[in-house]
Amino acid sequence: MSVHDQICTLHIERQNLTMRMHMRKLTRLTNGFSKKWGNLQAALALHFAWFNFCRVHKSLRATPAMESGLTGHIWNMGELINAN
Repeated sequence: MSVHDQICTLHIERQNLTMRMHMRKLTRLTNGFSKKWGNLQAALALHFAWFNFCRVHKSLRATPAMESGLTGHIWNMGELINAN
């Protein structure tokens, strides 16, 4: 079995859909797009941090950060913004 037979884009496509549904900057036909690359990078970083540290996932019944052992509690937005 070759490496190419093991490639599955299901998880990537699901992540792309989740980003598009949660961030209006990534949907088409909107005037909320980022004109500067740095602004888009900051928005994406904030989304991924919120998604992994603040949002409880139904299938896990915890955040991905809790499930992987990075933290022991659900973060609030204040903790997320003030984290270094």
